[in-house]
Amino acid sequence: MKLRHLLFLLLPFQIAAAQKHGSQTDYTQSVDPFIGVDWGGNTFVGSTVPFGMLKVGPDMETFDGRRSGFGYSSNGVILGFSHLHLSGASGKYGNILVAPVSGPLNITDIKTPRTEEIAKPGYYAATLTRPQVRAELTSSRRVGFHRYTFLRAGESHLTVNVAAALNLGTGWEAQNFLGAEVHVLSNKEVQGVARFRGGWNRGGEYRVFYDMQLDTPATTVRTWNGSELSAERDVVVHTDKAIGASFDFNARARQVVQAKVGISFLSATQARDNIQAEIPGWSFESVRHENTALWNTELAKLQLKGETDTQRRKLYTAMYHVMMMPVDRTGENPVWTSTEPYYDDYYAIWDTYRTSSPLLTLISPDRQRDIIRSLIDIYRHTGYMPDARSGNDNGRTQGGSNANVVIADAYVKGLKGIDYRTAFEAMLHDAEVPPKDAQKEGRGGLKDYNERGFITTADERAGSRTVEYAYDDYAIAEVACGLGEQGQMVKALARTHNFEHLWDPSMTESGFKGFLRPRKPDGSWAEPYLVVRGTWPDFMYEGDIWTYSLYAPQDMRRLIQMAGGDQQFNDRMDFIFSRGHFDISNEPGFLMPVLYNYSGRPDKSADIAHLLLEKAFTDTRAGIPGNDDSGAMSSWLLFQTLGIFPVAGQDIYLISSPSVPDASLALANGKQLHIVAEGLDPSGLNRYVQSATLNGRDLKTSWFHHAEIADGGTLILKMGSAPSAWGRATPPPSLSDPSFAFCGKQEHR
Repeated sequence: MKLRHLLFLLLPFQIAAAQKHGSQTDYTQSVDPFIGVDWGGNTFVGSTVPFGMLKVGPDMETFDGRRSGFGYSSNGVILGFSHLHLSGASGKYGNILVAPVSGPLNITDIKTPRTEEIAKPGYYAATLTRPQVRAELTSSRRVGFHRYTFLRAGESHLTVNVAAALNLGTGWEAQNFLGAEVHVLSNKEVQGVARFRGGWNRGGEYRVFYDMQLDTPATTVRTWNGSELSAERDVVVHTDKAIGASFDFNARARQVVQAKVGISFLSATQARDNIQAEIPGWSFESVRHENTALWNTELAKLQLKGETDTQRRKLYTAMYHVMMMPVDRTGENPVWTSTEPYYDDYYAIWDTYRTSSPLLTLISPDRQRDIIRSLIDIYRHTGYMPDARSGNDNGRTQGGSNANVVIADAYVKGLKGIDYRTAFEAMLHDAEVPPKDAQKEGRGGLKDYNERGFITTADERAGSRTVEYAYDDYAIAEVACGLGEQGQMVKALARTHNFEHLWDPSMTESGFKGFLRPRKPDGSWAEPYLVVRGTWPDFMYEGDIWTYSLYAPQDMRRLIQMAGGDQQFNDRMDFIFSRGHFDISNEPGFLMPVLYNYSGRPDKSADIAHLLLEKAFTDTRAGIPGNDDSGAMSSWLLFQTLGIFPVAGQDIYLISSPSVPDASLALANGKQLHIVAEGLDPSGLNRYVQSATLNGRDLKTSWFHHAEIADGGTLILKMGSAPSAWGRATPPPSLSDPSFAFCGKQEHR
């Protein structure tokens, strides 16, 4: 290897070393973006800023020609670098594909293996072996910055394919290319628009406007409309037809060509303006440094002491994953004009309401406030808060109207700066107005749910929807209570036990009695539903009777009674975890490992938490057990590793068992939540809490209220190698508790 090439490859590490020894710790060095790319994690690899609109990274196919649905593949070839991606999900975007080529240009065959690959927050690099080009990427919020070093002299090209996208096809969840424009403005600039629809959310048309500028004048600029290159400077297609442009060069050996690609959802002029506003110059390293600084500000909200190297990589990577979606498109809303924040790519709230939203409420309350304000504004202009939204269009709705839980979680935790009156109006709309398209928004089966108290087999996902709607109604009751809407509170509370109407107390499986069971439109029982993991038309969505039968966070006391009492409940939980009935790869079971706290056995919660963290989460490419789903899995990992877990939509956290001895989360106004596990050993044997203090007072319960740590707090847990009596006497609150005080006051403005 030539010395110059070696120094070139070492440059990112030299920059990192300089940052590490500077005034600010470089937390990005503990992030590994490759964690979760394999076996379904679908995590984004490339460059973005926290909650950035643009994610520029490689789009790939395997060596046997299978396209990646989310962009990246650990094996295979790079097709180019596109500018819009999801993280933890697939089937959308992959727009405006840039690729370098050496030698004669064949627009139907632009693909290459790669080597010497590097990925860090805000930076991606790889050597493309076929064209012999070193490719590097960084970005700002709406602009992708490309740096290509052509390692050999001769004919060279920088191409942009505007018809490309992920998951193109004719299937139910495929994207469709509708047409595009390419306009050559000079030998250094092209711009235009590309139009698409579909994807996982089956959304309507979205338009991606682009402006691509080079720092090096091309010898010629050619376009294509179909399979042939031409000198045409303005090309428009209105059908599914190849279209793009090529900047052609006669490159010197090791010549560097840089490109900036501005993206907008409003206009090509706005895409150009975004470049001028965000990256007016041509210093790649300056942009990368600014990107890194933004990530360090966010990552610094987690502080660790005594962690292992593996834990550090997993946890900071998890923080990174949580802060990629939803994306901030404020100022880029093509659908309506508003002074409110605008976020898109809620993909999906069904996943993120359980862990990601409560985490952001803790560590990024201003960001969570703006995300919620965006949800409310989406309701103002579309009629519903979305359960999922992408490409500036609502869809799809997997379970309940889970934005209700997000609103309630913020409300009971005192998050300020939110129009809770309008939010409450949106919640009531969910609960009372049947949607025209139940896969797009709102609550499917609502008429039966409100009139009968359950959804029948006449509607899809009747079981999972019924139990989720019951909890959504609890969320409505909480906000109604705080706003003084007594009548609406009573009405919503009456529906919080609707899950009981699908509970068959005589149904027996594996020696346990009482499970959710389908009911026909005439009210009679249908055959038991025993599918392990259902999907859209089934009784339960992405879960089974073992998981959904134990989902009633609003009243676990009542559910435990229905299941036969504490001992029977614990036995059932043991059976679920020991016999493979628990699915950590999907969100419906997120709360299950800590449900033992409700039945007097927090030590068992500790056992399961440690087991799952050891088996299911690693710092490898297969290190996330299922779709990360916009950071939902990653935020589950963060909470469980710290030893506390939120009950989303309520103001309580359940204590399981920390896996790191000392951790802090930065809260608002410079405050901290500090969690210390005294006596925790590296092997995890001392996993059981013996006693606890919170802010210096004895904590005898295995849970605590948000208000106790909202202004900062210190939780000290004394750990031991055997279960103790700690935390068993008083379970977390439930609606059926004789002393349960439902209606408490919150201060908001």
